[in-house]
Amino acid sequence: MGLSRFGAAVEDGLNVRAMTHLAGRGWRPRIVPFTGYGSTRNLHVMGRVVLGRPGEDLDRARQRGWRSFATTQVGDLPVVVRVGDRQVRTTTDAGGYLDVLLRDHGLPAGRHDVTIAAKAAEPVLAPVLVVDPAVRLGIVSDVDDTVMVTMLPRALVAAWNTFGRRAGARRAVPGMAELYRALLADHPDAPVFYLSTGAWNVVPTLRAFLRGHGLPEGPMLMTDWGPTNTGWFRSGIEHKRTRLRDLMITFPEIRWVLVGDDGQHDPMIYDDVARAHPGKVAAIAIRELTPAEQVLSHGTPGSMRTPGALRNATAEHGVPTVRGRDGFDLLRALPPLVHDLP
Repeated sequence: MGLSRFGAAVEDGLNVRAMTHLAGRGWRPRIVPFTGYGSTRNLHVMGRVVLGRPGEDLDRARQRGWRSFATTQVGDLPVVVRVGDRQVRTTTDAGGYLDVLLRDHGLPAGRHDVTIAAKAAEPVLAPVLVVDPAVRLGIVSDVDDTVMVTMLPRALVAAWNTFGRRAGARRAVPGMAELYRALLADHPDAPVFYLSTGAWNVVPTLRAFLRGHGLPEGPMLMTDWGPTNTGWFRSGIEHKRTRLRDLMITFPEIRWVLVGDDGQHDPMIYDDVARAHPGKVAAIAIRELTPAEQVLSHGTPGSMRTPGALRNATAEHGVPTVRGRDGFDLLRALPPLVHDLP
């Protein structure tokens, strides 16, 4: 057995022991809904089932960072998702997560609530966003060092940001709220998705951060941390590529504005996706970290690998790429590029 598979087995074993211990103390399954999304044809409903203390407000408890990761997930639990008179039966995966695709759900465009019920848990209402078929522009935004200053690879600061600080203590990147407001002023129905390699556990904290700093609401496309059968950590690059491809499949009529930073792999990921899916990306916007931020982010004063001068989405498909130190720099360049899009 490889080390990563051994690590995954150890994690599963510890979780089973924790479930047994906490269930004996009266803890019961609790459903944590995430914001789902879809078209008028197909709808993703997402959530997670964890053990919770009776009467505990999980969202409030997780506003303190370390509580976000003090969870015991409930895997293989029967779940029913209900939308109107439609229902789908499934089970949570090993991490307690569910991502159900409902076809022909019958909901009109707009924001709605659907019901998630699980064995031994109280049913909850899960918010979903159904995008109007007439919408032609969407926004995908990274989180860490794009809208929120985190510089995650710095072990000590990352631990403080993640496990110690409340949402209100986190710093927003200047100008990003203004940038998104300007884009939405021209395209008020454009959906906004937050695509991050951060863990699903921090979604309640991120929601509070977005509200507190005037950033638009939107579904969050996160990942799960920890060992798998094939590696100690899940691939953040592959996670982003897969989610972007899924969005393009779900919303074939939409062209996307992709917003990220150059502290990690966003420039290459976004450029690769734009080249692989011609016509699907309207523009790419990259926040440039300072040399000091670059060192703290990945150890060197320069940015990570960037697309080549001739082999890139701009040269091959005319996809504009703009760069700036913060949202105010991007605000001067990006909105005019998408202002006249239908």
